[in-house]
Amino acid sequence: MRSIAGLAILLALGGCIPPSADFGRDAPPENGRQSPRLETSDDRIFGDQPVWETVPASADSAEVTEGTYVVQPGDTLSQIGERTGAGFAAIATTNALEPPYLIRPGQQLAIPVGRYHRVEAGETGIAIARAYGVPWARIVEANQLSEPFILKVGQRLRIPGGRLAPPPAETAGPIDSPDLLPLPNDEQTIEQRAAAFRIDIDDILTGGEPAQSASARPLPRTSPDPKRPLPATAAVVGPASLSGSFGWPANGRLVGRFGAIGEGERNDGIEIAVAPAASILASASGTVAFVGDGVATYGGMILIRHGSGWISAYGRVASASVTRGQDVKRGQVIGKAGKGTAPQVHFQLRRDRKPVDPLAQLPAR
Repeated sequence: MRSIAGLAILLALGGCIPPSADFGRDAPPENGRQSPRLETSDDRIFGDQPVWETVPASADSAEVTEGTYVVQPGDTLSQIGERTGAGFAAIATTNALEPPYLIRPGQQLAIPVGRYHRVEAGETGIAIARAYGVPWARIVEANQLSEPFILKVGQRLRIPGGRLAPPPAETAGPIDSPDLLPLPNDEQTIEQRAAAFRIDIDDILTGGEPAQSASARPLPRTSPDPKRPLPATAAVVGPASLSGSFGWPANGRLVGRFGAIGEGERNDGIEIAVAPAASILASASGTVAFVGDGVATYGGMILIRHGSGWISAYGRVASASVTRGQDVKRGQVIGKAGKGTAPQVHFQLRRDRKPVDPLAQLPAR
């Protein structure tokens, strides 16, 4: 179960996990309904590095004050952003510039105030969001990011709410300035926000791809050895189109359905009650895009990209037998359920990132 407010908005994904990594996050359901959030000690599945941080990001953004810039011959918006410290998208939006963003020498551009983070090689959007304790969805909105949400090295992202809002009496700028609006957690430090940060499936789908250089070319599709995962800084390249149909991800009894389950809450998938340590199967052929822990509500999680915009998600995974970037076939064992007294498998299907009722795609039983 998850709150509508918890939703944020490709695929992609932060770290890679060795095969047979033990999540150890099994928990019984509560009152026959979907299990509550499965708490983790520090959202880390293996070693000291959170799985979505291929390259840890630091909250080292630079403060940019409001000003103007006079365009010089040969200037581009990217060059102006580099010189002023502001983001390309923020400058374009502030000056109502539309693609292809034509500018002329002598033109005066307003430089928007704010805090901007310079993207380094391998950083993911999720890692950046966590570094500042700001939901990735807010960063996407503030920078008008669009599919496929792959960041470029050197890109400057505006961090909304990246600084604590001062008391109203001390506010130097207008109260409606987006960077000065009080936040629900404005009593916390950035470090405290970062410690409380939790990822969700939507975050992974839009902010998990490692940043690439501007000259990076798409990687050829490969089937890496499970014992040699795809390099953490490489982007996952899945199939172009769906092959075949979807099958059930586990043998068991349906105990939770897709849709609203209470006031302000909904289930974006289905719940299947399974035997302890039951096998979890790939619902269709595709490429593993994420294997990790600490995903809000669902604990251990595996995501597979199938092509044609389809993604399948498998939650409450106790151990994984696949790695990021690995090709899998329909019905292949990808992991195991927990060993508790009432283990369940959470299963989602999404098309173009939007949840779809799995029962409409699975064969009747």
